[in-house]
Amino acid sequence: MAGLLEGKSGLITGSASGIGRATALAFAREGASVTVADIIDDAGKKVVGEIESAGGRARFVHLDVTSESDVENAVRSTVDAFGRLDCAVNNAGTTGAGGMIQQISLEDWRKTMSINLESVFLCLKYELPVMQEQKCGAIVNVASGAGLIAVPGLSPYCASKHGVLGLTKTAAVENARCGVRVNAICPGSTDTPMLRAAMDASPVMEKMIMSSLPSGRLGTPDEIAEAAVWLCSDRAAYVSGESMLVDAAAVAR
Repeated sequence: MAGLLEGKSGLITGSASGIGRATALAFAREGASVTVADIIDDAGKKVVGEIESAGGRARFVHLDVTSESDVENAVRSTVDAFGRLDCAVNNAGTTGAGGMIQQISLEDWRKTMSINLESVFLCLKYELPVMQEQKCGAIVNVASGAGLIAVPGLSPYCASKHGVLGLTKTAAVENARCGVRVNAICPGSTDTPMLRAAMDASPVMEKMIMSSLPSGRLGTPDEIAEAAVWLCSDRAAYVSGESMLVDAAAVAR
């Protein structure tokens, strides 16, 4: 039985660890050829090795998502390697600086916006023309439940993820007649190295996060990856402009 992404090609940013890694592995299991793109070369190449060891097809490209030339190269090299770009998951991100709004420096604000929001703009800027020419394609931007609600103490992160959802909706409408779909995933608190590091640094944050989860547990990267696979598959052919919560009712609470 063919996988959901059989014969497709995909570019996944921030795919050396966490949600991105799980997504790259899931795409490969479902039959896609995958470009693993990350700023951490050794870890990214390890993911490629995992995919190839399981019989999949993958390649690595160094990517700093805040660099326009890096983003352009990641898209172009994917097309050169696989002949087309069917799917893209714009996943790379950071928690960024914490604190009340008046405590955040302009430098920290701009850094978070650059990694979380400007990077998605850059990815869309170079992914969309390729897919428009093909007259088909699916893009998933990884936002957050924090893109739908207020998160006191994390204003740069919260604002950046709200921005990702605005970009997603706009891109979806602009490309609705091109055969290109653009959606966002809004993960809840997920057991990734990034979140673990934040919780280890702040026991107060860990307590706040765990007490806010109706399910009583963190999500897993694999659970988020499954949503990305479905949104990029033909089974989601009429889904575009959607912000899909994958959070076990955390925002609904």
